[in-house]
Amino acid sequence: MTDNLPLVSVVITTKNEEKNIETCIKSILGQSYPKAKIEIIVVDNKSTDKTQELALKYTDKVFARGPERSAQRNYGLLDKSTGEYLLYLDADMILAPGIIEACVANITKPNTVALHISETVLGKKYFSKVRRFERSFYDGTAIDGARFFKKESLTKVGGFDDSMSGPEDWDLDKKLKQLGAIGMLNKNTTGTAYTGWPLTEFVSTKGVNPADCGNVIFHNESEFNLKKYITKKGYYAKSFDGYIAKWGKSDPDIVKQLGMPYRFFGVFLENGKWKKLIAHPDMAFGMYVLRFLVGLSFVLNKHAGN
Repeated sequence: MTDNLPLVSVVITTKNEEKNIETCIKSILGQSYPKAKIEIIVVDNKSTDKTQELALKYTDKVFARGPERSAQRNYGLLDKSTGEYLLYLDADMILAPGIIEACVANITKPNTVALHISETVLGKKYFSKVRRFERSFYDGTAIDGARFFKKESLTKVGGFDDSMSGPEDWDLDKKLKQLGAIGMLNKNTTGTAYTGWPLTEFVSTKGVNPADCGNVIFHNESEFNLKKYITKKGYYAKSFDGYIAKWGKSDPDIVKQLGMPYRFFGVFLENGKWKKLIAHPDMAFGMYVLRFLVGLSFVLNKHAGN
């Protein structure tokens, strides 16, 4: 039975991730999907810590590539993977135990070329909780980005645009939608089996009960640093002009992704989500503080570039 299952290649991009890489890989090895049908690939960008050494404990497919994450992802996904299906992760991400099984089952639906997967942000600090609250509004929207693909589809569109670092996931979604549909993995899809999951305690210590989450990717932002977060967002914003030039400023997705009406209001109010917003005023306040600071960083970086 296992022999008939497709191979899934999981690509992790890293740079000085010795604190996270083992937990990420352990979550891949702890999948309900057969280990023999999972290929783990790590693409590292000149780490100066023990990232490569630690990764080599679990896989011999550890490669060096740069200069940015788009080039790293393309190298792993397009050049080194051998799987029929592909999943890419950051090193601070942790897979719920049924994710790969559920993704393989769902991507076989007619006309589906890729899948969005819900993320649950980890952390007990206030702004980590705010990020967890904020991220819950983005599932399957124009703000989301696909993570699981048919390799055939990703190859056809040429993978990520490596001239971008920031909106490259949005750009990829737009290219993929020219081939077919991007589905949204149902968090409650069968396949999640947290009983005996070795990372239950780790996730629980970060403020989240994994059994309440279903099929999600846990994103470890437990050491959230506001200054670093805003600086990173400002850096990514430098690629927005190229993204807009490529698709046009009137493109419906770009209007949502970079326009204030949707980013500040629409995505949090649509489809009845306003109820969650008003039910948690403390989280909503912090979320809008972050949105304002990110927007300010974007404006300042754009002004500095001119």
